Amino acid sequence: MTNKEKAPSSPSTASSKPNPLIQRICGPNDTIPFEQIQPEDFLPALAHFKQVAEQNVQSIVANADPDFVSTIQALETSAEELNYVASVYYVLFSAHATEGIQKIAGEVSTFLAGFSSDITLNKELFEKVRAVHESKKGVENSEQQRLLDETYLDFVRNGASLQGADREALREIDQKLAALAPKFSEHLLKATNHFKLHITNREDLLGLPDMVMEQGAATAAAEGKEGWVFTLQYPDFMPFMTYAENAELRKKMYLAFRSRGMGEAAAAYGQPADTDNQPVVLEILRLREERARLLGFENHACYILEKRMARSPENVQSFLDRLVEVSLPAARKEQQELSDFAKELGYDSVQPYDIRFLAEKLKQKIHKFDSEELRPYFPLDRVMKGLFGTAEKLYGLSFKKLEGIEVYHPEVEVYSVSDSSGADVGLFYVDLFPRDTKKSGAWMTSFREQGLFRGEVRRPHIGIVCNFTRPGKDRPSLLSYDEVRTLFHEFGHALHGLLSRCTFSSLAGTNVYWDFVELPSQFMENWVRKKEGLDLFAAHYQTGEKIPADLVEKMQAAETFRAGWNFMTQLNYATLDMKFHTTPAAEIQDVEEFERKATERTNLVEDLPNTCFATGFGHIFAGGYSAGYYSYKWAEILEADAFELFEEKGLFDSDSASRFRGFILEKGNTEDPSVLYRNFRGRDPDPDALLRREGLLKSA
Repeated sequence: MTNKEKAPSSPSTASSKPNPLIQRICGPNDTIPFEQIQPEDFLPALAHFKQVAEQNVQSIVANADPDFVSTIQALETSAEELNYVASVYYVLFSAHATEGIQKIAGEVSTFLAGFSSDITLNKELFEKVRAVHESKKGVENSEQQRLLDETYLDFVRNGASLQGADREALREIDQKLAALAPKFSEHLLKATNHFKLHITNREDLLGLPDMVMEQGAATAAAEGKEGWVFTLQYPDFMPFMTYAENAELRKKMYLAFRSRGMGEAAAAYGQPADTDNQPVVLEILRLREERARLLGFENHACYILEKRMARSPENVQSFLDRLVEVSLPAARKEQQELSDFAKELGYDSVQPYDIRFLAEKLKQKIHKFDSEELRPYFPLDRVMKGLFGTAEKLYGLSFKKLEGIEVYHPEVEVYSVSDSSGADVGLFYVDLFPRDTKKSGAWMTSFREQGLFRGEVRRPHIGIVCNFTRPGKDRPSLLSYDEVRTLFHEFGHALHGLLSRCTFSSLAGTNVYWDFVELPSQFMENWVRKKEGLDLFAAHYQTGEKIPADLVEKMQAAETFRAGWNFMTQLNYATLDMKFHTTPAAEIQDVEEFERKATERTNLVEDLPNTCFATGFGHIFAGGYSAGYYSYKWAEILEADAFELFEEKGLFDSDSASRFRGFILEKGNTEDPSVLYRNFRGRDPDPDALLRREGLLKSA
């Protein structure tokens, strides 16, 4: 071993029982043996497959005549089993993080970081890669050329050109960073699960929809308590902040949510002191900057954006400034309208915990529309049928629920996916309800990427994980409109993974530039905005009546309600992200204070003391969005422009759908995303498409 970390025990010394992560990895249709896997199986399996990978790398290095197949393709598949085991672990760490899974998070992450460093800092291996990059020997097509270029650049970006002490410094940084992201996630999950609002007085529930109260009563009963219990999970938190008349209880919920990860500073808000993410954030920022400078970049943002459509911090800032310029005046006007409305209701001022509540009241006044009116038309089983029906009409896909597939939790469902000819597309896992072992939010995950695995190009196993409203005692799960949009959003990511038609898994599916990856997901949300799309599934759960046209019209009219404010919220997060990663780390001493100063222009309401968004900003400190949160708005412009084609041709126009599938969903990272989009649309995207849709810019 060349790295300095302590190796996990070998399979033979760790346990006498067969390891399912080793024994059941073969076969084109094998699924993950979740019901047999124990947390103690992971480290021995990783150690075992690391040895396999090291032997494969030695064979590449020993080859005296390097070409594409013997070097680049061989390297692509050299650690495929190790990557498989790692993907299984991270599926569990995000969606079912039991105590045993959480316990080994740091060790797994540092182990994998050490292996990655072993590969990219292997001088002999890099020389083989460099030789093929210069000679292009054995390269026969554009996808192979893309893999060659990406492989070479990944080596350079991960220190292959460094010398001496710098190489070891980079290795040490990567080890430390690998341990910090799981620590951030663990703190956030613990803080989210720790706080629970227990209500025993029915008057304190005024304003809450019946279903939300029912949900709170069910939670209380499950915990052996009288009354109602509300958590910081989104199905509880969002309705509570939107509808609860009791401002003091809204404040209590808001402070608990907004102070997650603040440690002792948030103890007064009901948060545990041992979940402090502030030192974690500061250390991550310091190490990211140090790493970037070792590699020749001014800062972490410059490093990240070298492989993004935006290319540079200056381009991102220009992009954000353009959107702020358009949306800030509208947001200020909307906030003044909200303030005036609040005074009509007797409020002296608008506090952060009042905004959702007052905005909902104002929306109901202006548009005569309450988003809760939609919920009875969104029973989960019908929404799922509509989800699959949309994919069938657009892409000819069929979904069949499978029984007997091993899953990591009883609530997980598995579907086989086939195309119009009956050919296998892949497996689709669905996990939709919150629990204490699951991170908040929603995401798509890959159990097995599409592409080469053990000598064959195989179909993918893809999943989506969400935190939606549970069924009640006498009713099915009824989704909110936002939950339906979220489901379609994550399904868009899933289609990107399922429909991939690449040879190499590292280029397949969602393995694209991060400011391109949100295009398919945000694109799918559009089918929920249109009556023709809703008619596939939206029907009252009791009567079966289709969603009324006038209700859809009200919903559409309200879509652009407070569009400026909503824009500025996302721009505020993107601005904070870029400020964190372009400001010298030494100048960031206090996370809360830095956040306030960094967002002075984009944050329209002063937050309360000892609250902080950054300490719960998992996207950039425990996910893949560091120096990339702007990607949501960047990709939203792409999808708004893309959907205008369907508005012109028809919501289910087969030719347009075929082009989107062929040029976007199937191609992965086999070509530059700008080229892929241009091939699909026949031109570059119109940057004003999103602003037109949101009513922030008049149509030309």
